[in-house]
Amino acid sequence: MNSYKFRQDWTALLQLLNQSLYAEEMVCSMSTQLFVIPATADLKGNAEMHNSLVPASYHRVTAVGSAIRLQNGETHETIIRILVSCVNNGLKRDQEVTKWLPVMRDDAPDDYKPFLENIISWQQQAVQSLTSAKQLLGQMGYGIQE
Repeated sequence: MNSYKFRQDWTALLQLLNQSLYAEEMVCSMSTQLFVIPATADLKGNAEMHNSLVPASYHRVTAVGSAIRLQNGETHETIIRILVSCVNNGLKRDQEVTKWLPVMRDDAPDDYKPFLENIISWQQQAVQSLTSAKQLLGQMGYGIQE
């Protein structure tokens, strides 16, 4: 195996993944808060959205960990396969998260609609940075399977 292709600067990719993870942290924190507020505890779509949000978060965390390992000099090809797979799987799960957020917003009491708009904005940021990470992986020469 030629480990040379793994010896490059992973800083830009790691930055994009961390941006996506940060936005995901905000989505997780804010949407979970809705479960404990009496007025939004049974918000339509929140439980369904979380069914995809939890694995989307896992994929982001795993992608960041993989990128850190590569940045620190590890070179096993399976790390790249995991990284690419997690980016793709995170984006697939994001589609479901994104689908349920407007349902939640529309079901929310008027006082909470701006809060839901804020969650939607964070989710858009999470998706955009992960999409940019996927594009960067392709530019770095790593196949991006669908």
